[in-house]
Order: sequence, then C-alpha cells, then structure tokens
Amino acid sequence: MPEYSGRLHSEGGRVAIVVSRYHERVTTRLLDGARAACLEAGVPGDDIDVFWVSGAFELGVTVTAAAGSERYRAVVALGVVVQGETPHFDFVAGETSAALARAATDTLVPIGFGLLTCNTMAEAIARAGGEAGNKGQEAAEAALRTADLLDQLDLACE
Repeated sequence: MPEYSGRLHSEGGRVAIVVSRYHERVTTRLLDGARAACLEAGVPGDDIDVFWVSGAFELGVTVTAAAGSERYRAVVALGVVVQGETPHFDFVAGETSAALARAATDTLVPIGFGLLTCNTMAEAIARAGGEAGNKGQEAAEAALRTADLLDQLDLACE
C-alpha cells in the first residue's frame, strides 16, 4: 500500500508570507523564521513575497486573496494575539483562525498557520525564536510540506 509524506523542498512556485504589523517586534522574528525555512527548502528569495497587514484580523482576507490569486504554491500567515482583560482576544483569535482554515479549504492552497495565541507577551517571544522555537519557521515548513504532498497526490491520481 503506498504511503505519502510531504517533503521540505521547493518544486518551483512562489510563496506568499502575510505578516501582521501588530506586535511587530514578535512578528518580524516570525517572518525571519518563515523566510529562513523557505530559503532552506530551496525557494529563491525573489520568489518569496511579503505582505504586511495592520493586525491579526486582516490576515484572513489577505491570505484568502493571495491564495485565490493562483500566483502562490503556498501562503504563510504570521500574527500574534495576546490575551487581555476583555473578550477581544477570543473574537480575534477565533475568527482569524476560522478565516485561515476557510482560505485553505476554499482555495486548496496550503496555508501555514503562524498565528500565535498567547496568554502573555513573554510566551509570544518564546515562540518567535526563543526557547519554544520559531513558529514562523514551523508554519512555513508545514505549508511547503503540504504543497509537496498535494503535488504527490496529483501525480498519484494521474
């Protein structure tokens, strides 16, 4: 019985990285990780487009537009939502997550989920290149592996 697994390498095609400006000191570190993952996978630097949006909530519409443009093999969404004293966190984190999931399923373009939802800024920093790794890098790797797996699925069905 055949088994398939996405490989971390580029088979051509562009990558879009959509990054929130809100909590930019964290999101720039996530972006550094995502770019490094793309370059390590063999994506040429000129084939990586970066789109800056105001906040995490704007990730959904921009990721959907990028994925629907048919220009990108994969899209990576990067943002940070930190728990506050109001339910704002729940709405932004939940609706943004749902929008990113819809973008992936509606367009069939892999979306790397790099939206940090943390209780504190210290937790966010730890996940942006600190002791908990770099979730931007992990999101880009997931998107690229999924793109490769979908390519294999197309080949297996021919």
